[in-house]
Amino acid sequence: MVPVRQPVPSFVQLAAHPVRWQLLATLSGSDYRVREMVALVGESQNLISYHLRLLRDGGLVRPTRSSFDGRDSYYHLDLDRCTQMLAGTGAALHPALGVDPPPPLFAPKTPVAVLFVCSGNSARSAIAEALLHKYSSGSVEAISAGTRPKPEMHPLAVRVLRDEFDIDIAGQHPRHLDTLGDRRFDTIVTLCDKAREVCPDFGDDTRWIHWSIPDPSTSGGAGEDTYPNFRATAAEIDTRIRYLLPILTAEP
Repeated sequence: MVPVRQPVPSFVQLAAHPVRWQLLATLSGSDYRVREMVALVGESQNLISYHLRLLRDGGLVRPTRSSFDGRDSYYHLDLDRCTQMLAGTGAALHPALGVDPPPPLFAPKTPVAVLFVCSGNSARSAIAEALLHKYSSGSVEAISAGTRPKPEMHPLAVRVLRDEFDIDIAGQHPRHLDTLGDRRFDTIVTLCDKAREVCPDFGDDTRWIHWSIPDPSTSGGAGEDTYPNFRATAAEIDTRIRYLLPILTAEP
């Protein structure tokens, strides 16, 4: 018989190395800087940087420049890309194997409270709050706040939620983080590098997650010219929210 030689799927090649698998597992829950991954994974910075480069070249992770310290970067795991590559890996083994995307709706067995934080609470965190409320059908208590809240919601954030997701937040107003000091949250998600550095402690039993997402209102252009930025930001937050849902009931 002629031997059949199947090429090894790229996801298997990338994920099979122990260090790269640890990096993927670490980044599956939050965005981190290289020095933080060095501490979490327990390997040297040179080794972490080497394997991150391979994962980045393979399309699984991508860096974003920190808005708090422009010399630093946060790394983000592209979970949609992982889903696609895993599905291709399963299909390469057997046509009936595949991976379905996470379900869009979610109902936790116990009450869950999630706080989204950014600087102004006029776009990113407000979008995240609205989308989590939508996908959980209100079963998750989603709240957003800002470390330096703006006077009102950004009109393009209101527009993108209305046009792309049929959600109306026109009557909502930014909230200051200080007003929530006596509240307890199961999970806190910071969407702004600056907010991550100044967000106060809400208790040891709180799960902390960071999403390094640039402010769409300062990503180039002015006025209506920035609307594509808001669409891209809302799409990224939408993806992250869908993958956040099954994490909310997992043990920290």
